Amino acid sequence: MIEKALVGDKRYYGWVAFLLAVIGVGFIFYLRQLFYGLGLTGLSRDVSWGFYIAQFTFLVGVAASAVMVVLPYYLHNYKAFGKLTILGEFLAIGSVIMCVLFIFVDLGQPFRGANIILHPTPHSLMFWDMIALGGYLLLNVLISRITLDAERKGIAPPKWIKPIIIISIPWAISIHTVTAFLYSGLAARSFWMTAVLAPRFLASAFASGPALLIIMVMLIRKFTRFDPGKEPIQKLAIIATYAMCINIFLILMELFTVLYSNIPEHLHHFQYLFLGLEGNTTLVPWMWGSIILAIFAIVLLLNPKTRRNESILAVACVAVFVSIWIDKGLGMVVAGFQPSPLGKVTQYWPTWTEFFISMGVYGIGAFLVTVFYKMTLSLRGETGENEKKKEIAEEVETVAG
Repeated sequence: MIEKALVGDKRYYGWVAFLLAVIGVGFIFYLRQLFYGLGLTGLSRDVSWGFYIAQFTFLVGVAASAVMVVLPYYLHNYKAFGKLTILGEFLAIGSVIMCVLFIFVDLGQPFRGANIILHPTPHSLMFWDMIALGGYLLLNVLISRITLDAERKGIAPPKWIKPIIIISIPWAISIHTVTAFLYSGLAARSFWMTAVLAPRFLASAFASGPALLIIMVMLIRKFTRFDPGKEPIQKLAIIATYAMCINIFLILMELFTVLYSNIPEHLHHFQYLFLGLEGNTTLVPWMWGSIILAIFAIVLLLNPKTRRNESILAVACVAVFVSIWIDKGLGMVVAGFQPSPLGKVTQYWPTWTEFFISMGVYGIGAFLVTVFYKMTLSLRGETGENEKKKEIAEEVETVAG
C-alpha cells in the first residue's frame, strides 16, 4: 500500500518537499549538536530538562488522545467515528515516534538510550515509560495494519484483533499516566509533586488531541473528497470542550491549594510562571497568553451556536491546541526547575539549535502522518486525484459511446 503515497498532485508533492526540507535542516542542526554536545542548547546543570522533554510530554498526550475515537467506536459501537478511527490511530503512531525522537535528541549521546534496554531497571519509571510507549506504538501499528488491510480486501477484520483493540484503550491512558509519574515522583520538585498531575495531563491530552484531529480533518476535507460528516466532528468538539473544562478546573484547584497554603517552596514556581521571579519574566507573557486562549476557546466551545459553526470551531480548536502547547510545551517542564531546591533561579530559553532540531522532529511526524493519511484516503478512493481520474474516465466513456 505504500505505493499509494507516491502518487499525488502538485500541492501534495509541494507539501512533502517542504517537510523534507524542514527535516533536512533539523538533521543538519542535530549533527552539529552531536559533534559539539548539549552545550549548544540552553540546558545547564540547574535546568537539565528543557524544550525537548517538554515536546515529549506534550506529544505523549496527543498520542494518548486517540482513545477518544477508538473507545466510542469499538466499545460503544458509535459508527459515526468509523472514518475517524484509523486517522486517530495513525496520528497516535506519528506522535509516539516523535516522542521517541525527542528523547533521542535530548540524550546528547544517543547510544546511552541503549542502556535502558541492555540494563533494564524495573524500579525505574523510565523503564516503565519505555514499556508503555513501545507497547502502545506496537499496538497501534498492528491494529491499523490489520484493519486497513481488511478494508483493502473488502472483508471484515479478523476477530482476534478486537481484544487487542480493547487492550490498547487502557494502554493509551497508561502512557500519559506513567509520564506524569516521572514528574510527580520527584520529591525535590514541588511544582510537579502533586496528585492531580496525572489527571491534569490526561484532561489536557483529551482536549488537545481531539482539537488537533478536528483541524486535520477539516484540512483534509478541504483538499480531498474525504468527508466524515458533521456529527463526528461535533462529537469530538464536545469531548474537547469538557476535557478543556476539566483541565482548567484542575489548574484552578492547584492554584487555590498553593495560594491558600502560602508555602513559599510551592508558591515561587507559580510566581515564576505568571508574575516573574527575581527579574526573570521570560515565560510570563506566554503563560498569560495561554490563559487568554483557554478562556477564549471555552467561551466559543460552550456556546452551541458558535461550536456548530465550523469556521468558528476551527478557530476554537486552534486556541485549545496552542493554549495547551504553551502550558505543557513551554511552562510545565521549565517551571519545575525554577527556582531550584536551593532557591536559585537560572534563566532558560531554547536556543536556535533546539528550535530547528525540534522542527525537524515535528517534520518527521508530519511526514509520517501525511503518508499514512494518503494511503488511507487513496485506498478509500477519497483523494482529489482519484476524483479527477474518475471524471476523465467518465468523459472518455461518454465520447467513446
